[in-house]
Amino acid sequence: MVSNTPTFFALLASTVGAYAASASIGLPPELFSPLIAQKIATIAAAIPSPMMYPQYTDRVEGVWQYFKPDEWTTGFFPATLYAMHQRAQLCPSTNSGDAAQWLQLGREWSTAEVPLEQTNTLGHDVGFVSYPFMLELAVDPDNTTAQAAVNAFAADLAARFDPIVGCTRSWDTADPTDFQVIIDNMMNLQVLFASYNLTKNQTLVDIAISHANKTMENHIRPDGGSFHVVEYNATTGAVVARFTSQGYSNSSTWSRGEAWGIYGFSNMFKHTGHIDYLNTARKMAAYWIENTPSDGIIPWDFNAPLVPPRPADSSAAMIAVNGFLLLAEQELSVYNLVGAATYVAEAIRMLRLNTELAWRPQWQSLLANGTVNNPEHNNLTGIVYGDYFFVTAGNQLVEMGLASC
Repeated sequence: MVSNTPTFFALLASTVGAYAASASIGLPPELFSPLIAQKIATIAAAIPSPMMYPQYTDRVEGVWQYFKPDEWTTGFFPATLYAMHQRAQLCPSTNSGDAAQWLQLGREWSTAEVPLEQTNTLGHDVGFVSYPFMLELAVDPDNTTAQAAVNAFAADLAARFDPIVGCTRSWDTADPTDFQVIIDNMMNLQVLFASYNLTKNQTLVDIAISHANKTMENHIRPDGGSFHVVEYNATTGAVVARFTSQGYSNSSTWSRGEAWGIYGFSNMFKHTGHIDYLNTARKMAAYWIENTPSDGIIPWDFNAPLVPPRPADSSAAMIAVNGFLLLAEQELSVYNLVGAATYVAEAIRMLRLNTELAWRPQWQSLLANGTVNNPEHNNLTGIVYGDYFFVTAGNQLVEMGLASC
């Protein structure tokens, strides 16, 4: 693996600079706006009672809509507070707030998640809910509450694994032989690796690898696009159907699912070094780049018709920005400097153009133009995970030496 030396990152920055100049791209000034800390701190200071978590905003005034803790999006606002803790450490001389205060808020907002370790209806989505606890362990590896949460959530996910299918079950159905897997689940595999780091239980890694291999085989099309849902027969392990739940059609590529895949397979390569995962992430990234409209705005589905106007999904864009940056880091690990620079330049271009579209100073969320679920007409909103990945993108660029606060 390439060491993160200043010299190597300086070379990357120089190469990216040349790509960025040729594409006339640059970072959006809003990425380090003082409004980020102000907005997030205002929401964090008003802790609901009983505890509720922001998920998406209304479409008119950008006011957060709150939901009970037992939702797949619960972990994202606490995770955003941890991201702001990192931001304050990376940018101590700017308007990023006090690092210790952000950490305290992150811990307070995570508290209501702890009972979910024992009883939840989240199924495979325990991976998303575990984000704050994995981030806590990055701050304090000896935090026993966070360790217990990570191990409990990993056990929940592992219990959904079927060795015949080779995957963890995503959605429960009335028919036990109907085994449905969604591409989103690539993001939940991280908790298995986090628990392995604590327990050295190799079975957790084996489950992650098996699930990723089956997803690679059955969710990814030859052109790099992806199916949202693959239905298996739990008795035989055979593929019964491939379809969508939130995309335009069964043969289309739902952009948020594609973003999950780019990030998820890049992360699998990071953890395992298996080259097939890197090649799959490259293949999906190539599809993304080739199908991004000329204006750079990411649609909710790449194959949805242009008329009537298809809504954008700023959350898919921000997830993909993070996925491209993670993929770039993996390219550095195999000494592919040009590949790394290409992905970083694309990430920066996407970040700038989609921020220009979606930045809303007057809203409670950082960004608008998110699509929660277009078939249910839930679009043009702020989304909590879109904001989270917007903040983490800025942090990652600073860590890579490609941005300054």
